[in-house]
Amino acid sequence: MMLLNTDLHGHNIGKKMTCQEFIANLQGVDEGGDFSKDLLKALYNSIKNEKLEWAVDDEEKKKSLSEGADEKANGTHPKSISRIGSTTNPFLDIPHDPNAAVYKSGFLARKIHADMDGKKTPRGKRGWKTFYAVLKGTVLYLQKDEYKPEKALSEEDLKNAVSVHHALASQATDYEKKPNVLKLKTADWRVLLFQAQSPEEMQGWINKINCVAAVFSAPPFPAAIGSQKKFSRPLLPATTTKLSQEEQLKSHESKLRQITTELAEHRSYPPDKKVKAKEVDEYKLKDHYLEFEKTRYEMYVRLLKEGGLELLSGGRGGPAGLKKSHSSPSLNPDTSPVTAKVKRNVSERKDHRPETPSIKQKVT
Repeated sequence: MMLLNTDLHGHNIGKKMTCQEFIANLQGVDEGGDFSKDLLKALYNSIKNEKLEWAVDDEEKKKSLSEGADEKANGTHPKSISRIGSTTNPFLDIPHDPNAAVYKSGFLARKIHADMDGKKTPRGKRGWKTFYAVLKGTVLYLQKDEYKPEKALSEEDLKNAVSVHHALASQATDYEKKPNVLKLKTADWRVLLFQAQSPEEMQGWINKINCVAAVFSAPPFPAAIGSQKKFSRPLLPATTTKLSQEEQLKSHESKLRQITTELAEHRSYPPDKKVKAKEVDEYKLKDHYLEFEKTRYEMYVRLLKEGGLELLSGGRGGPAGLKKSHSSPSLNPDTSPVTAKVKRNVSERKDHRPETPSIKQKVT
């Protein structure tokens, strides 16, 4: 019912689920039998006509109203956006914490390569743009002007913001048009390219982003369950983990062992050559997902073993690239590589296919 609600009323959703599809998705899940079709039709029509609203904690509601009243009394505009994203699932919206710590800042040029679920970004929206980037908490804010702590973020700033929870940053070795380019793959499988001023700055951003993701990413939710054999990725909550650093490391290590075993089992049963192309695509999609998750958790485990929070705060020494880094204010946005000949936070639906080993998209 929650997934149907998001499907029918959420943003960035393509074709809406039909009543017949809703009924088909629930075949055999009532202890091996089927639910009454009349019941399911009534539920479908009820949710279609009036969307389910998420419950709001009374204390949070009172606090919100109180803050709004104080701001109105002070003559300031109340903050209408407390979360980044346009989903109907509060677990997936990105919480905006104005008091979060700033781990790195500096000018970066950004290019969007793939939208949510790996769907390639339309050519007209792939141009390079320069921003003043601020890694604050688990969010990478991309602003037009240099960061000022006392200045409130605009709606445009929040719209451009990228959550780095469950993300993985790496050097974009397959992109050769510009130097010092890093690739960021987010929890919802968007792919963004960022160009830094120098190799050291690029590595600094990679290390800080991965360290934030390793330290603060909350354990994932289980994948969706249904009667269909279609592969679905687990939902990755945007909330900050409640675990201690020691518990976080154990959680990542457990997940790494699980993923490694699952990947080995998956590859021990490759699809038969006679199966349909759709089944082969499903196999490749899962293989690509498991391989990426294995790489991601290997990075998280390594970073937490090397210090985690201490690396972020610039405490004890670690690998050279993980020492406290500073932005380069001398980088002028006007001279950054933003020119190009031409110029989507998160849904539960996983309809699109990301790049897979056999159909890998070349970054252009």
